[in-house]
Parts: sequence; C-alpha cells; structure tokens
Amino acid sequence: NFGEKELPFHVKRYEDDNPRVYKSIPISFPSHWPHDLNYSARSSDGRVTFEALPSDAHGKYCALMLLKAGDPLAAADCDPDLLRSYFEKEYPQFNKLLSGEVMADVAAKGASALPSFRYAGPRLHEGGRTVILGDCVHTVKPYFGLGANSALEDVQILGDILSNTSSSDSVRNYGDAVRQFTDRRAADSRALVTLSRGLDRPGKLGTMRFVLPLILDGMFHKLAPKLFAPGIFGMFQLEGIGFRQIQRRKRLDRVMQSFVILGGLSAAGVGAGCL
Repeated sequence: NFGEKELPFHVKRYEDDNPRVYKSIPISFPSHWPHDLNYSARSSDGRVTFEALPSDAHGKYCALMLLKAGDPLAAADCDPDLLRSYFEKEYPQFNKLLSGEVMADVAAKGASALPSFRYAGPRLHEGGRTVILGDCVHTVKPYFGLGANSALEDVQILGDILSNTSSSDSVRNYGDAVRQFTDRRAADSRALVTLSRGLDRPGKLGTMRFVLPLILDGMFHKLAPKLFAPGIFGMFQLEGIGFRQIQRRKRLDRVMQSFVILGGLSAAGVGAGCL
C-alpha cells in the first residue's frame, strides 16, 4: 500500500568477458523471404556473427556484423575487397544482397562497442510517479532482438497499468500503479539479462553451453512435446510467457533431461552387465 517502506534499489553490472564490437549494415531481403523474422548466422570459424532485425514490413532490415575489437574487418577503412571475399565465403546468402556501395560504406566505418550486461532492481520505480524501463532496467547485447522488443513490452505493460488506473485520488492510485509495474517487470528484467548473458559465454566451453542445450531441447521436445518445452529461442517467440517463466521452465527441462539421460545410461550399464 501507499506509504509502505520501499524496496531497495541497485544495479547489477556484469564484467564483459566476451567483448564484441559491431558494424551496422543496411540490407533489403527479397519479397519471397519472410519479413517478420530475425535472421542470425555464425561464420564457420566463429569469427563473425551476423544478426539482422526487420526495420519495416517491406523487407528492409538493420543488420549487425559482430566481431572482436582487434579483427581487421572491425577497423575503419578496411579493405572492401577483403570484406566482400569474407562474405562470399561465409555468408553467400546475404552477400548477394549487398551492393558494392553498401560494402564500401561498411568497410569505411569504424566499429562501435556493444553494451555490457546489467539489470536494475528489485524496485523499478521512485516515489509515486516515476518508473524506469527499457535499457535503464535491462541492458543486453543486441542479439535476437531481445533488448528492443522487451523495451517495447515495458511500455505496453506500463500503458495497460495506467489505463486501468483511476484518475480520482491520483496520488494514491499512481503510487499503486508504479508499484504494479515493479511487481510485473522486475523479475522478468533480471531473467532477461541472465538468460541473454548465458547465451554469450566465451570460448569453446561457451559454444558448447550454447549449442548442447539447443540440441537436447530439440530432441526431447520432438519426442515428448507435452512434457518438454521447445528450445529457448522457440520460447522467446511464445506470447503470454515472461522471461522469468522461461528461465524456470528451462531449469525444469534440464533436470528432467538429466534424469532421462542418467536413467538411460544406468539401464544400458545394467543391460551390459547381464550379457
């Protein structure tokens, strides 16, 4: 209720142990390609990640080329022919959509740094009339469109809360409204950042931690879709489920998958001992 002692406020900042820089690339996709999807690809050598998010409903996309700061392709005024040859080898499906002028512009520009992971909480409001949202609450690297989409979701949720707030006794009612926003978004904001950071672990171990769960989720969901949830990227696309719910469900899936795998190995061991 209004007047109760407020929750504390702090910002959790993670050291960026997998730093990346990026160059933006304007790109237009053909009419027969879906224009409501995010496109993501990783080079065979793990050197460059290509992420493309729609900027309109007609095939125009804003793409990011993500790479390490010391990479020659990250430098300003790098050789456009070197960049072109790399795309021809690693991203032929996107290379044919990039004109010589676009490739030259991308080669000429310097790379920009990505933000580090951080989240605010557990209180997302101050007093009875102020809230924080978007990147102020949950800062993630621009993978999979999670940062922008979750910021828009913050706005939608706050708008819904305010629409249901009575204008009479506004001091008390708006105080309750901003507290409702904290209740609905604080846990999701923390889960969004921790989930996103878990997908950004460095090195070969990080790659294995990224790929192995996707493989397991795909296998188990296909075998028992009513028991096991889809992979994390599939869950990101589901409506009506928050990041905190996704985080809890993935933890449950990992426990159940572990029991199934260990049970299978135990049964195999017993069977081998009986031979």
